[in-house]
Amino acid sequence: MKLLLDTHYLLWAANEPARLPKAVRDLVDDRKNEVLFSAASIWEVAIKNSRGKQDFRADASVLRRALLDTGYTELPITSEHAVTSEHLPPIHKDPFDRMLVAQAEYEGVTLLTNDRKLAEYPGPIRRV
Repeated sequence: MKLLLDTHYLLWAANEPARLPKAVRDLVDDRKNEVLFSAASIWEVAIKNSRGKQDFRADASVLRRALLDTGYTELPITSEHAVTSEHLPPIHKDPFDRMLVAQAEYEGVTLLTNDRKLAEYPGPIRRV
């Protein structure tokens, strides 16, 4: 199964793996699964860290390198993803989260999140 981690799960996986729910750790550690991270998450970390947001305290380039070194696959943002995001219902206002939903939908991968609002979207989203 292909799994796309939301931004908070990525930050925890890279910096504080003990914060990940056991179910997420089990899915990530299962070698049958391919773990993806979105360029949108790296962009979100870069922007929010530069603005001093406490829960996004990470160097985006170091985070990206750590995820790649761990074996995660980077999912670029494409124009198809942008077009898919246009048709999403207005459940969540955060553009980064909306992009993650669009990418999961377009690519047919499962988005793992702890965000209740994000989990309200139909499609391949799993709140863990």
